[in-house]
Amino acid sequence: MRGILVALMVATPSLLLPSYTSESPEMIALLAILAAVLTFAEYNTAFPSFIEFRDAPPLNRLRFVALFSMFLVLSLIALHRYEPSALTTLAAGLGGMIGYYTDFPYSPVHLVILMLPEDASVQLVDNVRIAAGVSYVIALLAILAFLFSLKVMGWPTHRGPFNVWVNLPLFDPTTGGDVVVRMQRDGKVNIIVGFLLPFIVPAVVKLAADYVNPIKLDDPQTLIWAISAWAFLPASMVMRGVAMARIAELIEEKRRRVYANAEAAQTA
Repeated sequence: MRGILVALMVATPSLLLPSYTSESPEMIALLAILAAVLTFAEYNTAFPSFIEFRDAPPLNRLRFVALFSMFLVLSLIALHRYEPSALTTLAAGLGGMIGYYTDFPYSPVHLVILMLPEDASVQLVDNVRIAAGVSYVIALLAILAFLFSLKVMGWPTHRGPFNVWVNLPLFDPTTGGDVVVRMQRDGKVNIIVGFLLPFIVPAVVKLAADYVNPIKLDDPQTLIWAISAWAFLPASMVMRGVAMARIAELIEEKRRRVYANAEAAQTA
């Protein structure tokens, strides 16, 4: 089921938008199948490979819901230009309102608009504003939902012990010094980089436009994938940073209990 849902998520823009809006439907189908196979293989084995927090819901579920929501809402907004309906009208109206209120000076959405070439059409600017605003708001909601899970529900210990090997298969606790210090450092780096990326990426793209051909956002599917990646990757990094800091806190608390019990035993 996880593999099917991931494949559906990848294929959502191609499934909803008319076929003539995509130049490579075969590539999208291949990516969907590959994503489904990798997800099935990862969750169907007892030995972890590369997906982090596999056994610590709802972190990966929030990531999936956030990215799927971006693809779905942006696809409905884009579909409104080709096949308007009551649902697409609602999505376009909400998207336009979100884009308007998130486009203010020095906001990430405004920086994405400034990234566009000077000769960009008014329609393209509006499309980018709406897509960036909707994606960024969904990313923020995903972060807030994870913080709620952490603070209120007690993630990750609300479902039992946390297995570091299963949930952090790429983290080697035997190298690089103290585990707690490394996790705290990695958490801080992920949070800082995730917070800054939505501001840095538009500036880098704008500077690189003089040397390389920038991505053409006129194509609706290209716009959906590019803007969704711009919003989702930083949000995923922030959530990973918060999770790493939380795990470091749990390890430190366990150490304190062990030391306290050892001192009590020696005193007795």
